[in-house]
Amino acid sequence: MKNALTAAFALALALPMHAISLSSPDGKLLLDVATADSLRISLTDATSGKELLRPSTIGIAWNDGDYWGDGEKVKKSRRSKANSTIASPFYKKAEVQDNYNALNLNFDGYSLELRAYNDGIAYRFAGTGGKCGEVQSETAAYRLGADDTLYAPRVRNRKKRTKASRHELFWNDMQNQYTVSPLSAIGHGSLFFTPLLAADSAACVTVAFGEADVEDYPGMYLAADTAALALHGVSAPYPAATVQGGHNDLEMLVTERENYIARVAGDRTFPWRFFIVSRDDRELPASDMVYRLAAPCRLDSTRWIRPGKVAWEWWNNWGLYGVDFKAGVNNDTYKEYIDFAADKGIEYVILDEGWATKGKCDLFDVVPEIDLPELISYAKERGVGIILWAGYLAFEKDMEAVVRRYADMGVKGFKIDFLNRDDQPMIDFMYRTAELCGRHKMLVDFHGCPKPTGLQRTYPNVINYEAVFGLEQMKWTKPGVDQITYDVTLPFIRSIAGPMDYTQGAMRNAPLNQYYPCRSNPMSQGTRCRQLAEFVIFDSPLSMLCDSPGNYMREPESTAFIAAIPTVFERTEVLAGKVGDHIAMARRGADGTWYIGAMTGNEALELELDLDFLDEGTVYDAVIMSDGINADSYASDYRCSKGIVSNNDGLVARMVAGGGFAAILSPR
Repeated sequence: MKNALTAAFALALALPMHAISLSSPDGKLLLDVATADSLRISLTDATSGKELLRPSTIGIAWNDGDYWGDGEKVKKSRRSKANSTIASPFYKKAEVQDNYNALNLNFDGYSLELRAYNDGIAYRFAGTGGKCGEVQSETAAYRLGADDTLYAPRVRNRKKRTKASRHELFWNDMQNQYTVSPLSAIGHGSLFFTPLLAADSAACVTVAFGEADVEDYPGMYLAADTAALALHGVSAPYPAATVQGGHNDLEMLVTERENYIARVAGDRTFPWRFFIVSRDDRELPASDMVYRLAAPCRLDSTRWIRPGKVAWEWWNNWGLYGVDFKAGVNNDTYKEYIDFAADKGIEYVILDEGWATKGKCDLFDVVPEIDLPELISYAKERGVGIILWAGYLAFEKDMEAVVRRYADMGVKGFKIDFLNRDDQPMIDFMYRTAELCGRHKMLVDFHGCPKPTGLQRTYPNVINYEAVFGLEQMKWTKPGVDQITYDVTLPFIRSIAGPMDYTQGAMRNAPLNQYYPCRSNPMSQGTRCRQLAEFVIFDSPLSMLCDSPGNYMREPESTAFIAAIPTVFERTEVLAGKVGDHIAMARRGADGTWYIGAMTGNEALELELDLDFLDEGTVYDAVIMSDGINADSYASDYRCSKGIVSNNDGLVARMVAGGGFAAILSPR
């Protein structure tokens, strides 16, 4: 600590005029704010003196010519600190520690709030002068401390055959794999969404960039500036004109945009911009930064919210067999799914796209093969809830009536799909949906949507999001796309933002070199045990079981194992991990049972897992699922073993390339 304080003091002496410093509670991070000429922030590892973020200009430009951050004097500054706990139901732990030092700088008409945590920093602007108008742009010129390696989800060009303009890239579902490259070689102007990582291998430190509490404002992308080794904030301008189109005419496509990104009325806070600092990759999946920074819960009660698993028909193409009726979008098929869910203790069944008449964009126009009241009654008698898929526009155009109608009917929630934008009106739609569904005690699972930024804390009925290159991609993705490496990358990046509806649980498994796309009978890349481990590793309070009930019935051991894993936890421990290589996690359920999951990349791996997190003096019965001896060539091969363990013991996770390992430890 003496060396850290000495380094921090030396750095403070070197600060420019009009600079103010804020340190983390443990003194290991130093945030500097320079106010002369422009607002600039910088971040330093006080222990080593390593500059993680060089002086980086921040500000907000208005259409009337006003600019927040042009070097005006600080009128007032105030320091504060906090060290409290936040209750966090429907999350990866029961409570979140909120420990930070804060600095609030007041200027003429606005303020800048900064926080320094032991694991990173955050800042946000706030209006204090009642300003109304249009935000032209937000300045966020983040200058990296070195030519770091980026792990960044590049925005896809959905036009495929021609180059897309910057504005066309804002039509975006955030379902992308990661580009891994030094910033200098990544392509000037490349656009990425967050979270993303910048890793300095020489300094053994990683900085994760992201945002939180994005309400009534567009999301922020980051564009690469290769010459300056910087990332510049970019947001989608406000839509000026839209036209109905996209998937089955269920989207509103932006055809023209304004010269501003947001309309603002009166005093308000703006989104948090955060930088998580990790000296060990295991710290990234454990991060609570977004949850801490999100606005507190606005629901009067959350006791009605029921997380759980969902029997899902779309991925397996309504894939029933061994039945005496034609499977498809009809009541007989859904009753079979309901019976399966009831038998296995699965909380929900979803009616995905197809229950409402295609091409009508009308959620009151139900296909004649479906009798919703009968299905809802049938499911209720068996303790199963029904969730309905809804295209964005069909939901948006009459949302009050839609929610009221189906809530009164007994539907438990909506999976709302094809938003595909994160401009200000779409973010506003997500908040309006959360509030309305919360009033009617309905869950929301957003698909084809922006990444989470904390809405799941503010409205916990928003129980999941897609914004992930999930297992649905394996229905059509060409061989050569490496889902195996992606699976051991996203827990360190995408999971920082919040829960993700990856839709794991495939019973048809293939090594990477045997995989091929098949829409009607899809498979996963990697082993069976990898699929089991994903139910532990991926944060997903509403978790789809993607495969056919028939396939699960043929695999009773794997199915029982999946059904036993809860979807929210009291405690999470990251046991091992390296971005893009491997991960191992342990999670404790409400009854004291521990669940362990591990995955490796495209190399076989043996991990020794210490069980010192178990309660001392307690004996646990262990059910262990390991890759079979032939899992490298027949990926569905696995071995189930049982034993007894305590906190003095360890487990060895032996995984083939693309493999996995899972265990359930139940206290006696």
